[in-house]
Amino acid sequence: MEDHVYKLIEVVGTSHEGIDQAIQAGLDRARQSIRHIRWFEVAGMRGFIDPEDRTQYQVTLKLGFRME
Repeated sequence: MEDHVYKLIEVVGTSHEGIDQAIQAGLDRARQSIRHIRWFEVAGMRGFIDPEDRTQYQVTLKLGFRME
């Protein structure tokens, strides 16, 4: 069995629809430029209310990916 080395980064996903959608937005965007993502952890959640009274959900994700 081969040992692997992983790198950890943080990204923030946002959505006006909800927490789950913010998580998915963060993962979808990270997958566009990072290969071998193996796990994620929700490190924080918060909300923002814009001047038009719309809610924006923000989720900070820690992503672990295997280094090549």
